[in-house]
Formats: sequence, structure tokens, C-alpha cells
Amino acid sequence: MEKKCGTLTVVGIGPGAAEKMTYEAVKAMEESDVIAGYHVYVDLVRDSFPDKRFLTTAMRREEERCRLALEEAAAGSNVAFICSGDSGVYGMAGLLFEMAQRTERGGEIEIRVIPGITAALSGAACLGAPLIHDFAVISLSDLMTPWEKIEKRLRMAAEGDFAIVLYNPSSRRRSDYLQKACDILLETCSPGRICGTVRNIGRDGETTRICTLAELRETEVDMFTTVFIGNSTTKRIGDRMVTPRGYASERQG
Repeated sequence: MEKKCGTLTVVGIGPGAAEKMTYEAVKAMEESDVIAGYHVYVDLVRDSFPDKRFLTTAMRREEERCRLALEEAAAGSNVAFICSGDSGVYGMAGLLFEMAQRTERGGEIEIRVIPGITAALSGAACLGAPLIHDFAVISLSDLMTPWEKIEKRLRMAAEGDFAIVLYNPSSRRRSDYLQKACDILLETCSPGRICGTVRNIGRDGETTRICTLAELRETEVDMFTTVFIGNSTTKRIGDRMVTPRGYASERQG
């Protein structure tokens, strides 16, 4: 008789610090037999769960990670597949559902998704309140999305006067992508538009900076940096970046 499948829980762990994980996320890892994920993220939780088995792969081995996790679940293990931030925002939840469809016993595996605090939200809290009104989240990584489509999304977000959060703003291969993105935004936005950056959100060495769009264009960032571009009403209040919701104008009306 074939062994009953285990469960596969896709867990968003937020920035990685224990105090920024939800109770549900911690509980899913506590109840798992196996914790799987990108080795950098697994290292953030390894000491908290010393009795677990761990499955890790390096960067750009996402499909291999998903396959290993699905195989473990199909063999009867309860697997917690962890993702930085939220598992459904540039995370692995979608790929796991897709691959389960193509896996022999994938339809028998119960897949649950547990949300986490994505970098747009945890980074916004570090800066103040830049996302109080409508906002757009755009990744500058062109590994999965053609740069032409990213350019279009940047232009549309700027024309719509959204506050914008940029994920994956730079890497060794894409060292000038933030500069290119700023040039596109400067077609519509003023050079004085208030912006901010947060590096190593919720981790050792966390740093924040508030600057103008013109200054952002000349700023060096990396894959551990999240970038915030305000809308036309965003302002700097002391050392905080704040986007008004419009309550003052409502009272005046």
C-alpha cells in the first residue's frame, strides 16, 4: 500500500528575524519534519529548529528546491518550504503549485500558503509611512521579465502617480539598472521627488536613507536593498518619509 502523502506548507518568514515572523509561520516550522529553502534563508532559522532536517540549494536552483520539497512531501514528510518576505510576493508559492500539477503524486499533496511581511511593508516601516496611499511594487530583475516590460511598468506607475517600491534594484550583472529606472521615472517625476532606501531590513547592519530622485540615481545599491519612490505628495518630515492620505484636504472640504 502506497504511503500517504505529507503536507507542504509554503511559509513567508518576513525579513528573517524571529520577532518579525507570524505565530502561524513559526508553528508551521515547529510542526514540520523538514525545512526546505534557499540556503541563506534556511540559515536564518536553522538554530531555532535544531531537530529538523534541512533541504537547501543555492541561488537560481528554484525548480530543484521545489522538486526536492515535493518529493519529501510525496514520501510522507511534513515540509515547511520557507521564503524570505511573503511566500506569494516574488516567492515560491506559485512555482510549487505549478510543479505539483506536473508531479506524479502532486495532486495528493496538501499545499498551504502562510503569508509573511514582504520587504515593501517592513522597509516602509523603517522609513516612516511612504505607502499610505496607492502603491506599485516592481522588480528590476530581468531574469523572469523582459526589460522592455519592466520599463513599461515603471512608466505606467509614474504616470499614475503611484508610490513605487523597487525590489532587486541591482546586482553585479545589473549594476546600472537602478540608474536606468530613475531615468525612466525622471521623464514624468521631478528630480526633487522624495525617495528612500533600506538595506538589510530587520537584520544586522540595517541602514536607511532618505533622498531625492536625482540623488537616488547616483546611489549605489545591491540585492539586499529595497528602494522607495514617493508619489507627488510624499514629503520628508524630519528623518521620515511620509505620503499623506488626504485627511487634511477632506477636513478643509
